[in-house]
Amino acid sequence: MKGSTELPRTPSKEDVRQVGSPEYRTMGSYNADLDNLTVYYSHCPNKWARWRKMIREPAAEFLGTMVLVLFGNGVLCQVVLGSNPGVAATPKGDYLSISFGWALGVALGVWVCGGISGGHINPAVTLSLAIFRRFPWKKVPVYMFAQLMGALCGSACVYATYFHAIDIVEGGRGIRTVPGTASLFATYAPDYMTSVSCFFNEFLATALLLMVIFAATDKGNMAPPQGMLPLVLFVTVLGIAGCFGMQTGFAINPARDLGPRLLTAMVGYGGNVFSFRSQYWLWCAILGPFAGALSGSLVYDAFVFVGSDSILNRPSATALAHLQKARRTTQDKASTGIDVV
Repeated sequence: MKGSTELPRTPSKEDVRQVGSPEYRTMGSYNADLDNLTVYYSHCPNKWARWRKMIREPAAEFLGTMVLVLFGNGVLCQVVLGSNPGVAATPKGDYLSISFGWALGVALGVWVCGGISGGHINPAVTLSLAIFRRFPWKKVPVYMFAQLMGALCGSACVYATYFHAIDIVEGGRGIRTVPGTASLFATYAPDYMTSVSCFFNEFLATALLLMVIFAATDKGNMAPPQGMLPLVLFVTVLGIAGCFGMQTGFAINPARDLGPRLLTAMVGYGGNVFSFRSQYWLWCAILGPFAGALSGSLVYDAFVFVGSDSILNRPSATALAHLQKARRTTQDKASTGIDVV
């Protein structure tokens, strides 16, 4: 119906015949019904379109996250595997290539889905927006699941592309080591880092990411022109990779790490991908980004953001009481004919 979120019913041939008949055009509801038919045939021309309307946002998040991981895991495989003489005659990149690959993955992933779902492609971003920007809570689990599955499928495509080269680097078909080539898909910290250092590295990097995202989407700040947010994210991720990526691999995204980690567990790397350094995957690659994202969002909203969307800027009980009192006073003056200045 027009103005409703419900999908219109499929119009029958009789409906179409009646709306198009000269007699029906004299009725007052002709224009409204014709508008409904136009909306229906524009947005729901068939059964698949009706299903697509229901899954469009999570599907966009799935594809956006998949694009992110395709570029990110893809550049890791090309650079690391390509440095082996048995795979390529000359090296195929360096750490700067890896930084650019992940930055491109983020930018293009957001470009793929930003206009449909908001371009979160990161569960930490989704949670922060739900807490600080009134993103609907009912969508949070759906978005997060779509992001996780997109990351898993993206890494599966990369593995299917490079598994012959992985065999060569590992020393034989089916040989898989952790971290070894498992680090091409998920993050693993070096031995010299303590658990606290690993957590803080991911915490800090993700806090920086969310502060930039909140600043770039704040209309009261220097928000970029329409459609240019992916470019801002490209520069941000490139900077994070270049400055804080060496030690923990800058996961800064729970789905980007957990999805490929699940894939490696399924293709032969086994349970070691989860037991590495006493469940490193959980407290560093998952909890670190979540904590950093919430902290970065809190800092920006506490000291910079003045919009009404933030939980920190919602009126207190005292302010609401004063507002209600002022409204009653204005209404009383208006009812008695007193001019309200």
